[in-house]
Amino acid sequence: MLKKQTVWLLTMLSLMIVLSVYYMTSPDSEDLAYINDGQDNTNEKAVPTDSEANDDAEVEEISNVGQDELFTTIRMELQDKRNMEKERLTDVVASSSASAAEKDEALQEIDAIEDLASKEKILEETIVASANYEDVLVRSDDESVTVQVKVEENLPKSEAVSIIQMVKDELGDKKVNVSYLPSEAPTKKDK
Repeated sequence: MLKKQTVWLLTMLSLMIVLSVYYMTSPDSEDLAYINDGQDNTNEKAVPTDSEANDDAEVEEISNVGQDELFTTIRMELQDKRNMEKERLTDVVASSSASAAEKDEALQEIDAIEDLASKEKILEETIVASANYEDVLVRSDDESVTVQVKVEENLPKSEAVSIIQMVKDELGDKKVNVSYLPSEAPTKKDK
């Protein structure tokens, strides 16, 4: 058992080191973890996020990010963050100084984290299957849901509306932000 844990730990550390070196040496490293904070000057369009999603929906394009690893990296970071939070809550449950109410609240929070992660995964699979997208990333917090779709071309407004409705059906009436990431076009070698 100890050997398996050691091998796993060394594998994870090696992966972290390789990814760190890759991102630091990448020429466009500032674009790899791009999160639209509204402060850039790219050509963007917002999707309506109120409960009245309709055919007037506009879709936001995430530009300058074409790395296949982007969604995987974001998923890993989100999972690490949630695992740390679950570990903290597990420590509360195991603590002899915590009251029964605190332990119960920590258990409920752990269940909520796991339930949210499960719903996000179901949404990703449902959205991918609905229109054969290359990849979909769903991230949710208490107030809003962010959905990023990797597609070959523009994401039609009708599909954005459909995605918003799927999210609301699964996660309730939250603010939904839909954006798309164009797939990388295959590069042509010079002759």
